[in-house]
Amino acid sequence: MFSQAIVRTPCKNLINGITSAALGKPDYARALLQHRHYIDALKQCGLKVTVLAADETYPDSTFIEDTALITPGCSIITNPGAASRKGEVEEIATVLNNLDRPVKRIYAPGTLDAGDVMMVGSHYYIGLSERTNAEGARQLIAILNNHAMTGSTIKLDRVLHLKTGVSYLENNYMVAAGEFLSHPDFRKFTILKINAEESYAANCVWINDQVLVPSGHPAAQKTIETAGYRVIAVDVSEFQKVDGGLSCLSLRF
Repeated sequence: MFSQAIVRTPCKNLINGITSAALGKPDYARALLQHRHYIDALKQCGLKVTVLAADETYPDSTFIEDTALITPGCSIITNPGAASRKGEVEEIATVLNNLDRPVKRIYAPGTLDAGDVMMVGSHYYIGLSERTNAEGARQLIAILNNHAMTGSTIKLDRVLHLKTGVSYLENNYMVAAGEFLSHPDFRKFTILKINAEESYAANCVWINDQVLVPSGHPAAQKTIETAGYRVIAVDVSEFQKVDGGLSCLSLRF
């Protein structure tokens, strides 16, 4: 169960964030409104939310998940794979130093975006992507092992981050789309299939027996509800335009 979340207010420079989506530039005023609704959804799930101020230096800084991984045993500051995002980690390190757990780091030449890391109990699946390399994954696994946790890697073929296409919903349920639907590493899970036309909804977030799902994906929402979860639909369309999703917008612990 989670009790807290950390988010960062989108900066005006969000409109210049990294993107491959070809959906146009985000509307900043609408992004701010959607972010406030996202915070409301986190609170609805019982979380105490810490809101960090916008940082105009880093257009993608609202996607705070990529900068750190908070586990039960330690916090890990990442080394983001995009050069324009590397400086984001310093303020996050200051914030995490105030938590009641040791803080570790991923160092160059290792790179790691925590959007490539999916927690399943005490095991962490790590996507090898354009943002996360083998050395970053090796360092992360070594840190996890030192804190009685484990990790393994999965090569990504077509998605930006691991959690772009797969999300663990606890109780052995896993939401999956595309290349993950028949992935051998996930055969032991009950797969909730997300169709290609709604693949954006594969990035959803389990929080205390509730699941945040991006709005506008009714088939995905029905699939998750049929599995027994209470779904909260959240509009994050402006963040989708800069390759962001529901999980990217918070650190949950």
